[in-house]
Amino acid sequence: KMSVPDYMQCAEDHQTLLVVVQPIGIVPEESFFRIYKRISAVSQVNVRDSQRVLYIRYRHHYPPENNEWGDFQTHRKVVGLITITECSSAKEWPQTFEKFHLQKEMYGSTLYDSRLFVFGLQGEIAEQPRTDVAFYPSYDECETVEKRIEDFIESLFIVLESKRLDRATDKSGDKIPLLCVPFEKKDFVGLDTDSRHYKKRCQGRMRKHVGDLCLQAGMLQDSLVHYHMAVELLRSVNDFLWLGAALEGLCSASVIYHYPGGTGGKVGPRRAQGGSLSAEAGNRHRPGAQEVLIDPGALTSNGINADTSAEIGRAKNCLSPEDIIEKYKEAISYYGKYKNAGVIELEACVKAVRVLAIQKRSMEASEFLQNAVYINLRQLSEEEKIQRYSILSELYERIGFHRKSAFFKRIAAMQCAAPSIPEPGWRACYKLLLETLPGYSLSLDPQDFSKGTHRGWAAVQMRLLHELVYASRRMGNPALCVRHLSFLLQTMLDFLSDQEKKDVTQSLESYTAKCPGTMEVITLPDGLKLPPVPFTKLPIVKSVKLLNLPTSLRPHKMKSLLGQNVSTKSPFIYSPIIAHSRGEERNKKIDFQWVQGDVCEVQLMVYNPMPFELRVENMGLLTTGVEFESLPAALSLPAESGLYPVTLVGVPQTTGQITVNGYHTSVFGVFSDCLLDNLPGVKTNGCTVEVIPALPRVQISTSLPRSAHTLQPSSGDEISTNVSVQLYNGETQQLIIKLENIGTEPLEKLEVTAKTVNTKEKLYGDFLSWNLEDTLCQFPLKPGKIATFIVNIKVKLDFSCQENLLQDLSDDGISVSGLPLSSPFRQVVKPRVETKPLNPQEGSKVGDFSHVKTLEAILNFKYSGGPGHAEGYYRNLALGLHVEVEPSVFFTRISTLPATSTRQCHLLLDVFNSTEHELTISARNNEDLILHAGECQR
Repeated sequence: KMSVPDYMQCAEDHQTLLVVVQPIGIVPEESFFRIYKRISAVSQVNVRDSQRVLYIRYRHHYPPENNEWGDFQTHRKVVGLITITECSSAKEWPQTFEKFHLQKEMYGSTLYDSRLFVFGLQGEIAEQPRTDVAFYPSYDECETVEKRIEDFIESLFIVLESKRLDRATDKSGDKIPLLCVPFEKKDFVGLDTDSRHYKKRCQGRMRKHVGDLCLQAGMLQDSLVHYHMAVELLRSVNDFLWLGAALEGLCSASVIYHYPGGTGGKVGPRRAQGGSLSAEAGNRHRPGAQEVLIDPGALTSNGINADTSAEIGRAKNCLSPEDIIEKYKEAISYYGKYKNAGVIELEACVKAVRVLAIQKRSMEASEFLQNAVYINLRQLSEEEKIQRYSILSELYERIGFHRKSAFFKRIAAMQCAAPSIPEPGWRACYKLLLETLPGYSLSLDPQDFSKGTHRGWAAVQMRLLHELVYASRRMGNPALCVRHLSFLLQTMLDFLSDQEKKDVTQSLESYTAKCPGTMEVITLPDGLKLPPVPFTKLPIVKSVKLLNLPTSLRPHKMKSLLGQNVSTKSPFIYSPIIAHSRGEERNKKIDFQWVQGDVCEVQLMVYNPMPFELRVENMGLLTTGVEFESLPAALSLPAESGLYPVTLVGVPQTTGQITVNGYHTSVFGVFSDCLLDNLPGVKTNGCTVEVIPALPRVQISTSLPRSAHTLQPSSGDEISTNVSVQLYNGETQQLIIKLENIGTEPLEKLEVTAKTVNTKEKLYGDFLSWNLEDTLCQFPLKPGKIATFIVNIKVKLDFSCQENLLQDLSDDGISVSGLPLSSPFRQVVKPRVETKPLNPQEGSKVGDFSHVKTLEAILNFKYSGGPGHAEGYYRNLALGLHVEVEPSVFFTRISTLPATSTRQCHLLLDVFNSTEHELTISARNNEDLILHAGECQR
């Protein structure tokens, strides 16, 4: 029984002669394969004086039991033996030569010729001319190897040709021997050798054998004729095994005729050693070549020989591409009848598939392959199983069944790690698993999974990734485990159940404890590169927004004399080209600036898709353009959190344009750099901002308490500090302001302006006054130093029109003859009854709010210094001042006394002290009048 199938067989191998190349004694493997490579390069030889080409198939290992099937199909017969040996001294020579003879005996009966190549032996023995031995001083000095091989092949051809002629000439007197396959020998004992049936069988088998020899000898057309005759003879005696072989021979010859490029998938047509394609092959590839083959010898001076009928007859023997497959099917069905012909059947299936692949008939090819899968051979070793499944996988790949191919490749991978193997080949298993990825629409690059809908079957892909992780672990490569698990988590997150998410992250954490995940590309020994896997989904970022500095720290540009509009580049009012470049959203510039040395913020809206709390150890910004010190944050997001704001901060150290490219995280021990360009769904207000040179920072503290009233200036500027003070009308108070330089740049410039806001009151005199000179003489103010600045607050308001008060006072029983004080409001006042409070005492409460007037002002400090000042930038700090003014003295009634002289008249005033303090009122030429709290005097 033939035991070892050759999965690489193709139809055109039927025309080859099999030569085995083997070492004798101890030959270094590298040296042996160097010579083997040179020998096997001589695979085609043009035969002298004919247009025939010999094709040689070299093997360095061939099971002798397969050789026993050489009569059944001659390309299985070892006809040549080349042995390579090392021999350093004449003493060793006899023993070496003896070994050569023993080796020859192993294939003895079938060999046509053999050669021994001896390396290292010099001297007398090496100089004797011999045909079967070649001596070379070393592996480097053996230029004639190829020439020797060509001569050797010529000698093989001579034997082959003599055998062909010997068998082909029909000596009717002689008895034709019966050719058998090994398992038939016992069945033919005691058969009647004189019956017609037996003779036909002998003739049919011999015809088939001659067809094989013709095919090997480069006589394609003759072989077709012999095969056809053999098919007829064998069909008539139901000799199915050999009928199958004759049909397969017919198929092989027809395939060689139709597909000169070969079916084995080797690139390009098989070139003859002389460099010219065999004449036959050259002619074969013309359109319509199936119907008629014109022999170059048939060409005459005027083109084509008139008598081409013989040619047409010969071409008809060739099967059409469709027939080839039909005959393969028939042959395989005959082989299938014999349990011991499993290998032959399997190889025939493989050859048919290779032909169908060229014909692009994938569905039919898959039927042949399906058949091959179920052919039972003897108990195969693990290595053979691996080889079998790998080849099946390759063949499925060739006919475009990518997933089926991946399926078998995965089985081969699993076989590499079978429990029965003493040392499982995890490396081989891993390598094969990697090759299955494309079949399952997987790749090693997470980028392929970021766009569009998911491709492939997620459940199968996850299984495969888990197997890659396991194989990596068994190979002892934790970095690979981490990379594959990260890939699984990143790309398959939507398909993992809650429990699987927990399990995957737990095993990931156990691996990263030994070997943290990085953003390095992992290169495998065979050169394959595994790109990094950034965790862009842990957490998922929905938007990225660069934040302006707080109002008090925002830089402003000093207005140039030319005005702002000069710098815009386009002369057009509107240009659609500029307006509609939407794709540039990421690169769009932002209309505020950051300042060198000041903390800047970027706000991310993130959410956690995990069913458990997600701890992000180390999250910071990735930037380009400006040296940037990122201050990483650690955050903990609740399970399935919903959108959650996270602010990442950093300090630009230099000036220029800074672009926020993304962010980095560390989750489950894996460090990720997530670039915004790779995150299709992220909204952003632009990612490029200008960083201007450093400016000083000033902090204000005052002698007054902070105010609960927040001023809202009309311009929209925020006010950093609000202070408030209560004054009586006419009172003056000093506001001491401390300006502390809390930045790193000196404070060189200061401008102070004030404006009163939200007031309808008429002010008498200056409300706020200051002297800036005293402060400026403390400049430039070094970092950490404090300058004081004094503002005088003086309130003078007119309280005479407070109706309510006047009316209340008149109720207090102070009646004075004369007119009440006139007031512009007097006329519009409502009747007294309505405005009078229900409880008279409430209205007369001292310091009631209705008697208080408020004044509000904003003090603006424009300051600058350092490199920012040189560039024309300043900062603005605003201080809000809230002043509550209470009335101090009222003149309640005025009357006049009749004049006593023409020079003067007397004015009587009722003066009322509405404060809680004692007042002194001084009038000119009059003594001071002391009023107690709440007292009224005339």
